[in-house]
Amino acid sequence: MLVVHIAGLFAIIIPLWIMAPRGVAYTTLLTFPTTAGWMNQGLAALIGMCNPIGILVGYDCSVHMSEEVQDAGYVLPRALMWTVVPNGIMALLMGITFIFCLGDIETVLASPTYEPFIQVFYNATQSNAATTIMTLIIALMLTSACISEVATASRQLWSFARDRGVPFSPWLAHVTPGSNIPIHAVYVSIVISSLLSLINIGSYVALNAISSLGVVSLLSSYTVTISCMIWRRRRGAPLPPARWSLGKYGFAINIVSLLFVVPVWFFAFWPVGYQPTP
Repeated sequence: MLVVHIAGLFAIIIPLWIMAPRGVAYTTLLTFPTTAGWMNQGLAALIGMCNPIGILVGYDCSVHMSEEVQDAGYVLPRALMWTVVPNGIMALLMGITFIFCLGDIETVLASPTYEPFIQVFYNATQSNAATTIMTLIIALMLTSACISEVATASRQLWSFARDRGVPFSPWLAHVTPGSNIPIHAVYVSIVISSLLSLINIGSYVALNAISSLGVVSLLSSYTVTISCMIWRRRRGAPLPPARWSLGKYGFAINIVSLLFVVPVWFFAFWPVGYQPTP
């Protein structure tokens, strides 16, 4: 999947580079139109930042699999860093490519596919086959991410069940001999996720609200964790022994992280549009 992830990035951006209409650099980078009704561009930018921030949360999924990783104290922190940095660079590359190849934003937003990125692919290639292939690459990556999320959720559920923290704990805490997988927790995670996704059939707005709660919950957990680290560092209290440390830069990094997370958390409660439909 790593090969598909990296190769898929270039399979998408190269056709856009070659075939898509190019935006003027000044207009693309220095003109900031608002399409959601907000009168203040700064406020619109802060609210709009909450949507793309969703791709930067959830990197801690691997932490919840730590009991199944050998030498987790050494491996996981380095795996997280090697995940964040390269993916951040690739996201920047994809983002710059996309905004330059976006074309007329009103036409893209009014796409009959209901997915603007698909319309951008079609406008660039003028081919149903090429658009389908490019979209399938993204769908494959999203499916892979869903599998990882379900695996993480099942381990969290199993952990609570192991400590008798949820109903039917003995059944949920069962680990299948041989595979060493909490299969019952996996099944429950899949069923709940699937049922939640069906809400989209009745109300796209309702599903978005539930998804937003997930982002807010993650940001809240980050805020609490980072705040506790700042509090302990400020008081000079010793931190637990760890094989990964930010060293003397830890306090400054914690402060900067908190200053970034708190505004995003605040604006995550705001509607994208100025006058949302009830």
